[in-house]
Amino acid sequence: VQLVESGGGSVQTGGSLKLSCAASGYIFSSCGMGWYRQAPGKERELVSTISSDGTTTYADSVKGRFTISQDNAKNTLYLQMNSLKIEDTAVYYCAADPGCTVVETPYRYRSMTTYWGQGTQVTVSS
Repeated sequence: VQLVESGGGSVQTGGSLKLSCAASGYIFSSCGMGWYRQAPGKERELVSTISSDGTTTYADSVKGRFTISQDNAKNTLYLQMNSLKIEDTAVYYCAADPGCTVVETPYRYRSMTTYWGQGTQVTVSS
């Protein structure tokens, strides 16, 4: 299983970025996914999730500003971030929940762990 984030960068307050997470090695629609972030000196926190049936959740701090989505045909998870604030500065990670159907031809099995990408830096400045 591989998750590769992209789309991070530097932006001024009020700006927008769209993060992408390209997934491979498992059946993309078989499990939920999420975006997390970790700011310097802070714990990793949940930003947003999307379940296998498309149900979404958001942290209170990003509601109304961030939108999570996925394209099953492209095996890609997205996070559209608008009205960015300085406090959104962090490394953003995508994750696939336990229970994904992992494909290691000729085998398939349900994962027992959370898979993580390597992260992408988002820096918001005034």
